[in-house]
Amino acid sequence: MVRGLFLGLAALISPAIALRGLPIPISELAKQIRVPGGSQIREATYQEYNLSVPIDHFHNDTKYAPHSNGTFNLRYWFDPQFYKPGGPVFVLSGGETDGADRLPFLEKGIVNEVAKATNGLGVILEHRYYGSSVPVPDFSTENLRFLTTEQALADTAYFAKNVVFEGLEDVSFSPEKVPWIAYGGSYAGGFVAFLRVLYPDVFFGAISSSGVVEAIWDYWEYFEGARLYAPEGCSDTTGKFVNIVDNILTKEENSKYISSLKKVFGYTDATSNVDFASNIATGIYSLQSVNWDPAISDDFFFTYCKAVVTDKNNYTNLEPIRDQVKEFVIAGGWESEVDPLTDRFLNWIGVLGNTNAQVDEVGFYEQDDLSQTWRLWPYQVCTEWGYLQTGSGAPADILPMISRLVDLEYSSQICKDAFNITGVANLEAINQWGGFGISYHRLAFLDGEWDPWRAAGVNALTQPKRNSTTAQPVILIDDAVHHWDENGVFPEEVTPDFPPKAVQSAKQEIREFVAEWLKEFKP
Repeated sequence: MVRGLFLGLAALISPAIALRGLPIPISELAKQIRVPGGSQIREATYQEYNLSVPIDHFHNDTKYAPHSNGTFNLRYWFDPQFYKPGGPVFVLSGGETDGADRLPFLEKGIVNEVAKATNGLGVILEHRYYGSSVPVPDFSTENLRFLTTEQALADTAYFAKNVVFEGLEDVSFSPEKVPWIAYGGSYAGGFVAFLRVLYPDVFFGAISSSGVVEAIWDYWEYFEGARLYAPEGCSDTTGKFVNIVDNILTKEENSKYISSLKKVFGYTDATSNVDFASNIATGIYSLQSVNWDPAISDDFFFTYCKAVVTDKNNYTNLEPIRDQVKEFVIAGGWESEVDPLTDRFLNWIGVLGNTNAQVDEVGFYEQDDLSQTWRLWPYQVCTEWGYLQTGSGAPADILPMISRLVDLEYSSQICKDAFNITGVANLEAINQWGGFGISYHRLAFLDGEWDPWRAAGVNALTQPKRNSTTAQPVILIDDAVHHWDENGVFPEEVTPDFPPKAVQSAKQEIREFVAEWLKEFKP
């Protein structure tokens, strides 16, 4: 069985390995194992620094027992090129990835842009346990007990109150004397919103981009972005495909088709039905990886959609299985549309290619040395955040975008296998800070209209529409996906239509409301 993992807030592997949620094959998990010297990005451009911070900020909380009096090095980078006395500190929270992956935002993204506009100091701050900011000798379940959002928030406040920037030792950057503005995207977006609420005397303002503020155990709504906003016909066809597959896998009278169905996608009978159904969801799952910048975008979502709405088989090598596929469509309950769906189904097989992936390996989940970085975000998911992306949770009156066989038991299997966690995550550990209702003076929220994570943020379609003000901006970026305001390009690359006008407008609004916020600061 693919021991369920979560394709998180950031399927943009570069620069963000975000909130993972789909049950991911071990062959994919293994790619996250840290390779010595494998950090790839731009450290040569920016010198890294470390601040010694407490491992345990909460000695009165029994969940952290046995407590630690130790410290660890929290890594950060900064860029003083735009700084002028009195300017703010604009710190980007690294979130659930190596902090070096965020350096492009210091070079040409949101940190660079806002620091330049405000004469500020730009900072990238790594999250505890990620990158080199590791407080423990291994990633055993016991040693992951200090990997909580609460502890990481306390790290960030401690950093703001204690850091001394090299070359600026004569300048006090105390939050009492200088305004600190926090920014984060995805998990880090929710993180900085909580930072503003919990540490308002330290962080003068915060900007939450695609911020997930409501922890949700069964996050079937992840697929609503694709269902509602995919190119015409794509989600409708995908729903029919999923229904066909589910009807073959679950109805006794169709059991004779199961082996041949798996075979046309490159799987064997040894693959469990749920592993198979989960793995062939790759296409619709890839919306999150779409970005306005072709340098970091993965456009497989549109490749997939174009293929499955085409009523002509584009893969001549698959013509020999046409009759077989036609049988699948009929057995799956869609005889009334058998001709167009047969061609589209052939294109589905073709566009996925051979998707056969390694789905199990004896002993994999017992590995817990420091190279096993795949353990980090799943631990946070299993203990606090949830976000299990299921097909079973979708309402009965809609065709889900992934198989209903992908249920909570399946998606949470990694919690049992890797961490011996058998219950539901403690969602209240997160939702106690406001959830969907979170708000605060000088706390901004931005979301992409199409974002799969929109349903976990303040711009969720299920939530009342908020009024946007300078004090509490709420921005929905048209036709955008996941924290599209975060990355950027060099000034000479900007044209009237690149970045897209909606993104340029959002970035301009950020610069404007931050400038207004800063007028309120009184040292």
